[in-house]
Amino acid sequence: MPTVRSGPRIGLTAQLAVLAALAATVGLSPAGWLVGVGYGVVTCLALNQGLHRAGASRLGPADRVTLTRAILVGAVTALVVDSFDRPAPVGLLVTVSAVALLLDAVDGQVARRTGTVSALGARFDMEVDAFLILVLSVYVAPSAGAWVLAIGAMRYVFVAAMVVLPWLDGPLPSRYWRKVVAAAQGVLLAVAAARVLPEPWTTLVLVAALAMLVESFGRDVAWRWRHRPAVAPEPVTVPPRLPVRALAASSGGSVHSDWRP
Repeated sequence: MPTVRSGPRIGLTAQLAVLAALAATVGLSPAGWLVGVGYGVVTCLALNQGLHRAGASRLGPADRVTLTRAILVGAVTALVVDSFDRPAPVGLLVTVSAVALLLDAVDGQVARRTGTVSALGARFDMEVDAFLILVLSVYVAPSAGAWVLAIGAMRYVFVAAMVVLPWLDGPLPSRYWRKVVAAAQGVLLAVAAARVLPEPWTTLVLVAALAMLVESFGRDVAWRWRHRPAVAPEPVTVPPRLPVRALAASSGGSVHSDWRP
């Protein structure tokens, strides 16, 4: 395994510090600690592996912003797991989620202004977004219904489907609406988590979020289907045609045919 770089190490240390702060203020159950620490370790190892594959020795400016977001998502994850046994501090959970969502609009701008846009940074940003949406959907599901889990699970189901349907994998054309939909999922789930709306309106907000997600993924699936690689037909081997005389000799008699040698 490659040596753990300073950026991921600092991120893991910061994650542990944030979890300790939560435990000292609002309290954190052993399950919350376990999942929070596990999340921090997995994030550290995955980011370190990404840096190694990209041949980078350190995080860029935008990557540091994304790492800060990832640490906040770790705090949200611990609070959500903690809520399985006791009421969660909703105000704190929503506030931390909101800060993570606001920073999502910052890391991309930092990358562009500093000229440090990279495939690793884009992937890191996407994974943090997807996991926050998953965690928020898990938190909202007990009160809104298990169907909300489809919002958080859709991206992971799409990735798993690539194993069975390889044509789903590959680059997609840039589309601004896709970014709008991704950002809207976190915002709408945070609104639902805050429970500031009447129940029918909360349900409507979540239905709108799921509908936007289905439309966006459906459009991407349709595009990849139309542009899937063509399967080349297997070559057909045609046996060589023998002259009439050779056929007659091999059959021991004469052959009548319209074919002319």
